[in-house]
Amino acid sequence: MITSAVRVVRRRSLALLTLATAATLTVVVSPVGASAAPAPVVSPNGGLTASQLDAATIPDLQFSMATGRLTSVQLTSAYLDRIHTFDKKVHSVLFIDPTALGQAHASDLRHRSGHLLSALDGIPVLLKDNIDTSNLPTTAGSRALLAANPIKDATLVQNLRAAGAVILGKTNLSEWANFRSTMSTSGWSGVGAQTNNPYVLDRNPCGSSSGSGAAVAATLSQVAIGTETDGSIVCPSGANGDVGIKPTLGVVSGNGVVPISHEQDTAGPIGRHVIDVAITLSALSGKPNNYVSSAIVGRAHSLRGARIGVWAMTGVDPRVDPTMQATVATLVKAGATVVNVVPANQDTIGNDEFPALLAEFKHDLNAYLATRPGVPQTLADLITFNQNDPVELSKFGQEIFVQAQAAPPITDPTYLMERATATSLAQHSIDDLISADHLDAIVAPTNGPAWVTNYATGDAFTIGSSQPAAVAGYPDITVPAGFDGPLPLGVSFMAGKNADAHLLALASDFERVSHARQAPTFLPTSATP
Repeated sequence: MITSAVRVVRRRSLALLTLATAATLTVVVSPVGASAAPAPVVSPNGGLTASQLDAATIPDLQFSMATGRLTSVQLTSAYLDRIHTFDKKVHSVLFIDPTALGQAHASDLRHRSGHLLSALDGIPVLLKDNIDTSNLPTTAGSRALLAANPIKDATLVQNLRAAGAVILGKTNLSEWANFRSTMSTSGWSGVGAQTNNPYVLDRNPCGSSSGSGAAVAATLSQVAIGTETDGSIVCPSGANGDVGIKPTLGVVSGNGVVPISHEQDTAGPIGRHVIDVAITLSALSGKPNNYVSSAIVGRAHSLRGARIGVWAMTGVDPRVDPTMQATVATLVKAGATVVNVVPANQDTIGNDEFPALLAEFKHDLNAYLATRPGVPQTLADLITFNQNDPVELSKFGQEIFVQAQAAPPITDPTYLMERATATSLAQHSIDDLISADHLDAIVAPTNGPAWVTNYATGDAFTIGSSQPAAVAGYPDITVPAGFDGPLPLGVSFMAGKNADAHLLALASDFERVSHARQAPTFLPTSATP
């Protein structure tokens, strides 16, 4: 039996399934039409209002472009205007691509001729500045890499260009993806200084993809690309009220991305809507997939009848408990059965993860630097550069760099045991729960309320759930779930290897039921602890 709600979603899906096919990057499609048309995203005077831009999904934008109400040049100009106006407060964008409007114009020609490259054609995208671009600097936030651009684009950037995306520019990040100091402050880099949380400007944006998360929340781009080793997509997404997915390891190529670890690193999209993240992930992968169709169809009650394990971590941060209670109520309201769970061996996983990352970082970073003529060529060279630079060590040190330089090679038996133990235990901590309780996914708090940025004390993490999926190489998607005062809180859905499409479906339905996201208001400070 098909409910009336399902019929409505399926009618709308007819308009959007073209996007799912287009996003595989293998088929040329006509402009998107709609039997149940989205609301136009252009105001009566021909401009884009802030609220329209914030609320519009990529399918909304494509519909408006297909019907002549909007052009990619107008859309790109609107985002460039917002960057020039609002990034003075947020400090999330490092570099603007001077070719952005030219890219948008080329997309408009394709729209007019009916030969779109994908669902992402003409949509502005920001890139975290550890992703190689030949026409823009790629610094990982370090002044040491300003001397010369990469020789070629990262594979994921090539895929975005092939999909017709408009590369808007590069975002700030926690320098070296937060793998330089034990006392680092998220969102600070020697190149870009401090990125702020757009909800409360003296609060921290969290994680190394801080600029990407803050920029999307501030409506400075439709989507942005982040990278994660452990928490650096999901934490900035949660803390900035975004949707973000860390995909299964290998879904997105890491070629041309400044590394920490080939065993855990992956790029992934951050957006304001699950469908936008699905469309962007589809393009990033460069391979046929069902991410977009899963997000569309999943919105029609994919939580109904699902079994969800809830890793609530009650009492770890009492400020998060009300949001987790509301999340459970939302899941039950949507028809899910909830089961309380606790993934096993998290302390052991963490104890083995860090020393393994040290060895991998030294090996992988030296290999990456060899592809970048004109900049320091080894980790040892970077340590020396930082010691002699007036800015790099001005806020915190480089203890992790020094530890990594002393780490053993990746052929060392102790390293091999640590990596094998961490990965195996992390995979079992998810797989065993899903198997034993017949779960569709595990839900947990993504983040605590954003802390006040403080260079003397460094980051003040209170709660997080990224470790199991990060170390396992499994997918993890965070969705807005609530607030502590003015500060956003997210919840993460995680599951086993290659469950990305299933998680997108569940997250899409949760987004539909919860309606938790609210746009930021750029408060200067807050009395919220």
